[in-house]
Amino acid sequence: MTDGVFDPAWLSQSWAKPSKPRPIVIFGAGSIVGDAHFPAYGKAGFPVAGLFDPDHAKAEKLAANWGVTAYRSIEEATSIDGVIFDLATPPAHHAGVLRALPDGAVALIQKPMGSDLSEASEILEICRAKKLKAAVNFQLRFAPMMLALKDAIARSWLGDVVDFDAWLALATPWQLWEFLLKAPRVEIAMHSIHYLDLIRQLLGDPKGVHAKTLGHPGHKVAQTRTSAILDYGDTVRCALSINHDHKFGRKHQACEFRICGTEGAAYLKLGLNLDYPRGEPDILEIYPKGGSDWVTVPLVGEWFPDAFVGRMANVQRYASGEDAELVSSVEDAWSTMALVEAAYQSSAAPATPDRGEALTWSRLSISRITRSARRA
Repeated sequence: MTDGVFDPAWLSQSWAKPSKPRPIVIFGAGSIVGDAHFPAYGKAGFPVAGLFDPDHAKAEKLAANWGVTAYRSIEEATSIDGVIFDLATPPAHHAGVLRALPDGAVALIQKPMGSDLSEASEILEICRAKKLKAAVNFQLRFAPMMLALKDAIARSWLGDVVDFDAWLALATPWQLWEFLLKAPRVEIAMHSIHYLDLIRQLLGDPKGVHAKTLGHPGHKVAQTRTSAILDYGDTVRCALSINHDHKFGRKHQACEFRICGTEGAAYLKLGLNLDYPRGEPDILEIYPKGGSDWVTVPLVGEWFPDAFVGRMANVQRYASGEDAELVSSVEDAWSTMALVEAAYQSSAAPATPDRGEALTWSRLSISRITRSARRA
């Protein structure tokens, strides 16, 4: 900021690197590891010692592509000293891997933090009992556009945030994640959880949530569409409209946030989700306090792989004492899981009023009006 004039170059978009990064041991050999973890760590210069996956042939193939060791057992993988353990495992397997880690280890856990709030609570207790320095990989917080947005809000370029809209209409290739095809919880638990977590970081915890999440007659994935309203009282409006089944060409697809404040606003395009995993460039534009037009913020990177760089950098720096805060620690991540659980509970509950309640209410209202008219 210079003399009250908005300069996007002043916005922070990256996380400081650790001075002496520790080697990383990865659990899991799924697509996210090859698409994001390895490219991010290679770009940042973070050393990867090796990886383990129960499917050893799959692990060997991915390890060979990146020149690292494929461990033959979880015991072998957890015996490596002085490393960061990176769990890129399906949520139901997190607890088992965490129990196998040495006490006091440093771990980064793939989101979500378990399949539901009960598993999240179990994971939290494991981490507490073993004194693990553990965080959850809510890496959207570390995307360059999101770091810049958070900085702009902190510098008061938007004033007080009063509106947050997330709008997605796109075609997501769920087949890339085979374990999701039969999972009972998909859209909120595996995708929109990123947005709920980011909203918590920017706006704090809501008072409650109204949500409906559902599948689509064209496939058998449990849920791929969600509408949600987060209750922040009478000042802040927060709404999400998510549709992963908009398979009618790129022209009218969208993946964007609109954040409005009392004195400015921000627009973001999350390009990764459009034609995933190739994606499109991310976009951040800000209409700053005191400005007269939108200003494009030149971004220094993209959600993938740069957010994974920042996410791991914070874990590394916290382990070495260079960072005082472990962002998205398991303690904080549990609250995101609680919000996810509340959204599913809201979706399972009947609308208010449902058809029967509405008919009863209408009859009572008519009866009251009739009685009042007769007395008059």
